[in-house]
Amino acid sequence: MRETGNSALRVPYTVVTPEDWGGVGGYPLGQWIAEQRRAYAAGALEAGRVAELEKLGMVWSEQEAAWADGAAVAKEYATVHGHFLPPTTAVWDGHPIGVWAKNARVAACRARENEELRAAGRPVPSAAGAMTEARRDELDVIDPGWCPAWDTGWQRCYRLVQNHVQAGGTLPKAAGDAVVQGEDLGRWVTAQRYGWEQLLPVQQWILENTLGLQAAEEDERPVKQTQDAKWALNLAAARAFFAREGHLRVPRKHVEKLDAGTGPTGRQDGADGGVVVKLGTWLDNVRKRAAKLPEQRRTDLGMRW
Repeated sequence: MRETGNSALRVPYTVVTPEDWGGVGGYPLGQWIAEQRRAYAAGALEAGRVAELEKLGMVWSEQEAAWADGAAVAKEYATVHGHFLPPTTAVWDGHPIGVWAKNARVAACRARENEELRAAGRPVPSAAGAMTEARRDELDVIDPGWCPAWDTGWQRCYRLVQNHVQAGGTLPKAAGDAVVQGEDLGRWVTAQRYGWEQLLPVQQWILENTLGLQAAEEDERPVKQTQDAKWALNLAAARAFFAREGHLRVPRKHVEKLDAGTGPTGRQDGADGGVVVKLGTWLDNVRKRAAKLPEQRRTDLGMRW
């Protein structure tokens, strides 16, 4: 307290004492404070310790403390990742920041809905659970796009692509060009161009004006396969496997790679232009519906059922 000059014991969850504090340097003080609050709320903290902490200005409010802890972790997460759009499963320094962010977005959306109702002159059913403007401003400073009107996963990929390009990288245009924080940015960019019509106008505007993306031309779009073409491709993969192994006992996770042009449709899915077929999964599904297959297709496979 003397070192920080605080008049109240509001220690963010991420705080670790400085190394120059001697014997207590490097101690996770923020986590320890959070544990004391939990013990206090459960009635498990000794009266003497409660008194000692209150002399230091301890803030016992779980809600205020939880918000302060979450905001501190959010700031640290955004600094490291370049955005505050963590997946729900994200945990940072022991804090479930993904769940915290999801709950914060729900509260912000509720506040936004209430504002729209007021602007329309309609009654607001309840203000409970709505985020205050001050808290929204606090998170807006950390990342202005933390609570988008669309899917958070879309926003996360967009920010990762934007950060990648701003850092001097080239715009990823194909699957595998750039994988950042577990996201295949090239695959995402391709999906936006192919699915342009499904995007909101504001999303289209953002992609066009910040990344220079546009809808894919018709000659760029993949040719949609007919059911017969899909069967022929998988059959070609099965024959290739049989020619090599002498049987069709294919492990479910097996993927067969055909040379470019081998498949009947001429598709080139692999990184080197080859055709990738999830043969194990396909054969497993075929066996399950064998009774419904036309006799000709059963004969084509020529395998034990």
